[in-house]
Amino acid sequence: MNAQDNKQFVMDGFEEFENGDLPHMMDRFHDDAEWISPESEAVPFSGSFHGKSEIERFFAELVASTEPVRFVPTAFIAEDDKVVVTGEATWRVRATGQTYDNLWVNVFTLRDGKISRTDAYYDTAPAEKAFRPAVQPGQGQAPGMRH
Repeated sequence: MNAQDNKQFVMDGFEEFENGDLPHMMDRFHDDAEWISPESEAVPFSGSFHGKSEIERFFAELVASTEPVRFVPTAFIAEDDKVVVTGEATWRVRATGQTYDNLWVNVFTLRDGKISRTDAYYDTAPAEKAFRPAVQPGQGQAPGMRH
């Protein structure tokens, strides 16, 4: 596949994601694919996922813990075996009800017509804040914390 074919392949995968068609989207990944994203203790879908079953777990955690309020890929840029996708999103955390805005970049590497690696980049601070329960007035602070 050439760069334009790769770009269309990734665009079609995003359409499947946005339509909730995760089984067909997962068919776009090699069995040994990797999904690499920033680590965060508070965010259940953070970190690295190796192999298709682990990437399926990433998406299961994403769907179980958040819902997209707004999800907009803004650009698809392709060269050789890479497709870079930029975007912006607003997510609602199901456990806390809090929302957060997120600018993101995904770099997809393709091999033999399928995705072999995804490097996901985003600022973890807004997500971490939204995943942590807010301290209500009068609840005080955790032991050992000072003003």
